[in-house]
Amino acid sequence: MKNVFFIALLACLYSNSFYAQEDLLNELEQEAEETHFQQPAFKAMKIGNLQSTKVAGKGDLYMYVSHRFGTLKDGLTTFFGFDNANTKIQLVYGVLDGVQVSASRESLRKTYAVSAKARFLSQSGKMPFTLAGYTTVNINTELRKERFPFLKFEDRLSYAGQLLISRRVNNSISLELAPTYIRQNLVLEPQQEHDQYAIGVGGRVKLSKRMSINLDYVYHLNRYENSIYSNPLTFGLDIETGGHVFQLLFSNAQSTNEPGFISNAEGDWGDGNVYFGFNIVRVF
Repeated sequence: MKNVFFIALLACLYSNSFYAQEDLLNELEQEAEETHFQQPAFKAMKIGNLQSTKVAGKGDLYMYVSHRFGTLKDGLTTFFGFDNANTKIQLVYGVLDGVQVSASRESLRKTYAVSAKARFLSQSGKMPFTLAGYTTVNINTELRKERFPFLKFEDRLSYAGQLLISRRVNNSISLELAPTYIRQNLVLEPQQEHDQYAIGVGGRVKLSKRMSINLDYVYHLNRYENSIYSNPLTFGLDIETGGHVFQLLFSNAQSTNEPGFISNAEGDWGDGNVYFGFNIVRVF
């Protein structure tokens, strides 16, 4: 009788231990699923003109070649803007995991720029969004003392800082919000404040494994009331081809630099003053 009781007790203890281990494994698996990081919200480092939360991987080198042709409104006179191209060449390097730096030169206003982007949070089961920060310094070398006799070096500088917040809603849709600060040491309109604020929004809708439609818009919060410039609106199509991402774009801004396209978008969708362009992205 004692032997039967002892065997029953061992069986009971073994059973409880087995289920306790099983519960612990289930909890660990559930926790692993909750901390699993989602795929990036965007394939390229830009949605269209607006920066995305994508950051170069450590040791990766990217080359961006961007073209923004002249306005389509000129028609055959400039072959729909192809005679008046703005070209930008940019190199981006991932210095650390989640940190990149870049240098570029844009032909519009002969602008040189350096920038940095860092990812602070990544979307996962426990984190509902990805958070990154972006900053850039631009140097306008086109300015001449003949027009501005008291021109100083710092007058050539403009700055931008952005907080980038994105969420991959599902396998097809990604969204982003981008509070933005712009500083222009020399404004093109005397009535415009040097310190400027804006809010950008962008999104991506996946069409297939290699194609998506992108859109971004930036609302300038303290633009001069009678300014000749507009809020930039950009539509694009992303095509992924192996190591390349090819972006076709239509925008009312010809510049690709943040102080340029956010503060000084020359075009207007309402009257057809729109620029066609593209970005070619290659990773090495």
